[in-house]
Amino acid sequence: MRTGPLIRAMLLVAIGGTMVVTFARAQGDARDLARGEHILRENCAECHAIGLTDESPYAPAPAFRTLSENYPVRMLEEALGEGILVAHEGVRQMPELSFSPEDVGDIVAYLKSIQPDG
Repeated sequence: MRTGPLIRAMLLVAIGGTMVVTFARAQGDARDLARGEHILRENCAECHAIGLTDESPYAPAPAFRTLSENYPVRMLEEALGEGILVAHEGVRQMPELSFSPEDVGDIVAYLKSIQPDG
């Protein structure tokens, strides 16, 4: 079967458009992850390890990379949006924090990215 120049041009445009959209999504995902990490660094790093290898500055505070050992990270969305409050024994108490829907999406995306199961 022979394809004409117009069909070949349409295929090239479709393939090029798909590549641009895929690249833009990848860039957006990277930006969202970086933004999620930044939000956690600003609000949580005083006590929690927020990276792949760091240790929590406050030993009783769990490293965020281990959160999936106890529950699915996506289950944090509601708590992060409505106000997460954790009362526990210890010298430091976690402040009540709440985030915008956009912040929650970026935070959860970042947290998912650092879990051992990816």
